[in-house]
Amino acid sequence: MPSGPDDPNDPNDLDGLARAAADGDREALDRLLVAVRPDVLRMSARFLPNREDAEEACQDTLLAVSRGITRFDGRSAFRTWLHRIAANRSRSTYQALRRRFEAEAGGGPMPDVPDQRRTSVVAGTRLDLLDALEAIGPELAEPVTLRDILGLPYREIALLLELPEGTVKSRIHQARRRLRDRLTDSLA
Repeated sequence: MPSGPDDPNDPNDLDGLARAAADGDREALDRLLVAVRPDVLRMSARFLPNREDAEEACQDTLLAVSRGITRFDGRSAFRTWLHRIAANRSRSTYQALRRRFEAEAGGGPMPDVPDQRRTSVVAGTRLDLLDALEAIGPELAEPVTLRDILGLPYREIALLLELPEGTVKSRIHQARRRLRDRLTDSLA
């Protein structure tokens, strides 16, 4: 029998696999995690410049999906739900790595300027952005991350965050302004 839309046996139907996994189908969950791993790793790498750090965030995301799949209610597309988890887990992984570095450095903070011998300009910029996102708080960081880093449309973000679209646009505008101020201040 050919597979088609809403068929949990079709590996291309992530929404069908997610619904089946949410209903307790362990095989569907396994297939879902295998299917999304490459995308999750790419999303994590958008946040974390170091491959090993992105791998750690990817694993954290897949674990969060597997533990939280029963909360996927299908109101948004599975990919939209996955983007939110990947963004949050990537930011959390960065925060944990930062705390680990500071503990290993005897309580000293991470260097303000990345070591140029071991960090590219792009990677250093991403680290600055992650620090700035942490500083503006999750209420603003989450919508701007979903929009500007992962490229979700406003409508999907509003559905995912259960907010009116106008509120999402306002928070993204406010977040961009605060990020611009923080990033500009760090250059001065």
